[in-house]
Amino acid sequence: MGADHESFTHIRHFFDGRFPHEIAQILPGEFYVSNVPRVVCTVLGSCISACVIDPVLGIGGMNHFMLPEPKGEASDDSWGASARYGSYAMELLINEIMKRGGSRKRLEVKLFGGAMFKGAVSQVGKKNAAWAKSYLEIEGLKLVSCDVGDIYPRKVYYFTDTGRVLMKKITKQMNATITDRERAYRRRINRDKRVHEKETEDVVLF
Repeated sequence: MGADHESFTHIRHFFDGRFPHEIAQILPGEFYVSNVPRVVCTVLGSCISACVIDPVLGIGGMNHFMLPEPKGEASDDSWGASARYGSYAMELLINEIMKRGGSRKRLEVKLFGGAMFKGAVSQVGKKNAAWAKSYLEIEGLKLVSCDVGDIYPRKVYYFTDTGRVLMKKITKQMNATITDRERAYRRRINRDKRVHEKETEDVVLF
């Protein structure tokens, strides 16, 4: 069964004449998997996206997470079990690939994101990148390409059938839009927690 719209009804799908396949656009806290040719795209600031594929069967997908893993009591509740966290985002992505016939032993991973914006006090981007690399090492997953850190946001396009990635570092555009979006998302995460307790664009090919 392919990654049809019934599998990911909350994900925006659209066509762009520059690309040969339908595009699925994911936001923070989302992931997408397909065993038919698709392009998954997202924009990353301090967040991380893991692009994962079984290269033999051409089953691939991407996630987009903001924080490494929940702490304390949140790790045991339904709020904690969310793709906003790397620990769950990786599990959800890998399990969906395996559910569609992929083999964990064959999985290849590419990591992107974790930007540290100028003037930022928080080390979120750096911590996210370090956690993602550590996770792959602990889980014995093959990291074949990685572009993390730096001070610029990234726009990533992932081809689910080949594992090809097109990445643009957004250097001309003001970073405020992306940082503001991530701050708003982080505030929403914190608000949800309290409730439960009560874009030069140089294209780089990977």
